Amino acid sequence: MQLTTSIRSALIAGAAATVLLTGVTGAVAAPPAPSPATTAPAAATAHSPYGQLRPLAALSAERLATADLVAAAKWGTGSPVDDPAREREVLNSVAEQARQLGADPAATVRIFRDQIEANKVVQRGLHRRWDANPAQAPTARPDLGQVCKEINRVNGELVRALADSPSARSAPYCAPLLTVAADRVRHERQMDGLHTSALARSLRSVCGGN
Repeated sequence: MQLTTSIRSALIAGAAATVLLTGVTGAVAAPPAPSPATTAPAAATAHSPYGQLRPLAALSAERLATADLVAAAKWGTGSPVDDPAREREVLNSVAEQARQLGADPAATVRIFRDQIEANKVVQRGLHRRWDANPAQAPTARPDLGQVCKEINRVNGELVRALADSPSARSAPYCAPLLTVAADRVRHERQMDGLHTSALARSLRSVCGGN
């Protein structure tokens, strides 16, 4: 199911509304913590549809955060954003993890292709930003090997979350619940427009498959 447009629209609309209400143009302030009475019906339990989908949005955002580090590691080195060898390694690894967990390897690979493309959206966006304004460019270069270890950790958690959520991901209510979960994650992480758009890209294939 193609969710990019609907999720992106919902997330960006939420971001715009928050900016207008707070009167700021930079980072969006985190919203007040919701009361238990507000969150209980939505969150319910880890086995509820929302409880199964929320980790997918949260882990996708966590994975996107590593794109900033990858972009900084590659900045000024001439290294391309695209890394086919690394991408194949990731896809082969998550497919094998899915098989071991009894999950669908094809669906897992499809979703991780979106995760990889979303990561590259952030990298390219940051490089364009730094090209336009060198003063914003990073002054330190992260260790790409360490960053890859962190990505691998998140990948493993995301594969497990996918394996735990086939019923929610194949249900007709998946798209609206995933949008709610993604919007909440966006609020909590105070994501800017670039990362909001990339989050929508990362979740495009989550619904509609096992």
